[in-house]
Amino acid sequence: MTSLVQSLNSATRKIPAWILYVLGMVPVAALTLQLFNGQLGIDPVKTLEHELGEIALQLLIAGLAITPLRNAFGLNLIKFRRAIGLLAFAYVVMHLGVWLFLDMQLLMQQILKDLVKRWYITIGMFGLLLMIPLALTSNNLSLRKLGAANWRKLHKLTYGAVLAGAIHYVILVKGWQLEPLIYLAIVVLLLAMRIPPLKRVRLV
Repeated sequence: MTSLVQSLNSATRKIPAWILYVLGMVPVAALTLQLFNGQLGIDPVKTLEHELGEIALQLLIAGLAITPLRNAFGLNLIKFRRAIGLLAFAYVVMHLGVWLFLDMQLLMQQILKDLVKRWYITIGMFGLLLMIPLALTSNNLSLRKLGAANWRKLHKLTYGAVLAGAIHYVILVKGWQLEPLIYLAIVVLLLAMRIPPLKRVRLV
């Protein structure tokens, strides 16, 4: 296991972080192509909205997993965390954009009504608000201006954003479906692994 982790660390050191931005846009290109070719089912707007939201949640979870993977297994993917976080934010914004422009068609009265009536939308919006300062400060200049300690404190807002995203998905679907619950369970586990006694557990 140790040799495998060392090999993975050695391999990932050779991969520039910017590659993730390119790969991260592949699903957008694929979904856009499917949309214009009429391949997103009977309700393409809802399908597009769902796919973008789920990818955003997957990216948020991937970013949240980086520290536990390093602590528990020694797998060092820290260099990719900023790219993953910014991609997650981009997908959340696209998810919101589809809802506002294509689903709601910018009908402000209906938007405000849904914000009050549908709790999953309110929770999703809260998660997005938490992500805005994270995205704005995900650069070296902000790190220098804020100082490492303050920057790290600010970026703990990630925990609330990811949890809000997972809860948003659980409430959004009708009934107790397995997939959203699995996402929520993974988020809770990754957050629990940051509690000091568990944080020090090394599996390899």
